[in-house]
Amino acid sequence: MSNSERTPYQILGADGIRQLASIFYDIMDTLPEAAPLRAMHAKELQPMKVKLAEYLTGWMGGPPLYAKKYDTVCMTTPHAHYHIGPAERDQWLLCMDKALEQTGASEDLVDMLKVPMFRIADAIRNKEGPSSAATNPNIIAAG
Repeated sequence: MSNSERTPYQILGADGIRQLASIFYDIMDTLPEAAPLRAMHAKELQPMKVKLAEYLTGWMGGPPLYAKKYDTVCMTTPHAHYHIGPAERDQWLLCMDKALEQTGASEDLVDMLKVPMFRIADAIRNKEGPSSAATNPNIIAAG
């Protein structure tokens, strides 16, 4: 069976998805280009690593761990109180691209995930442009 006939879950497996989620957050934690995205998260990223792995497991064709635990797969509600515009979406995608690269994901898998990953990241976007805090030095915090 070729990669194009298998789900991402079948290709990566549960351990591979956990590794992907962990590396994703490690990259976000250190990549200067992702600093605004990192600032939206708590200091401790381990709980987010677990949540992302649970979500991606079901999203990639494996058991619906996130849905069973949280009774939903909706990603817009948990992100609604954050300013997520095109820049934040693109920072998330950059971290995911780098995580896929660091996990050694095949070109076929990266190609398989590129459009669906963009769609989910874009669906979470809730603003059109940069936050007010990014464009107005007189604002200390903005939602």
